[in-house]
Amino acid sequence: MKIKIILFLLIAIFSTSSSYASFPVVKASTSNSVNAESVQSNDSDLLVSPAIVASEKSQGIAIVLLLVLGFLAGHRWYLGTPWIWNLFFIMTLGGLGIWALIDLIRIITKDLTPARGRYKRSFF
Repeated sequence: MKIKIILFLLIAIFSTSSSYASFPVVKASTSNSVNAESVQSNDSDLLVSPAIVASEKSQGIAIVLLLVLGFLAGHRWYLGTPWIWNLFFIMTLGGLGIWALIDLIRIITKDLTPARGRYKRSFF
């Protein structure tokens, strides 16, 4: 009995004790001859972190999931919408299609963004 408890505790410790690193933010160089005052781009485009790049979602994949698995809220699960809203979406069949159409428009216009992260620059 004690061996089972010890084995369970060891499995629990090793499966939940993963370490999360804080990745440094790397500033992308725009040009060597450009000074800081003349840069007109958005600061969020210049700061790149491996964690942000890993959490980027594809806008094209979200649209394909909406068209193929829309009745199961596939696009909403992919984008990280809270599960309770996904459950309402499934129970109402996407608001009888109206909610699904609104989601399609919001994905195309990039208004429905991923919960954690952002869309990739490329469509797929």
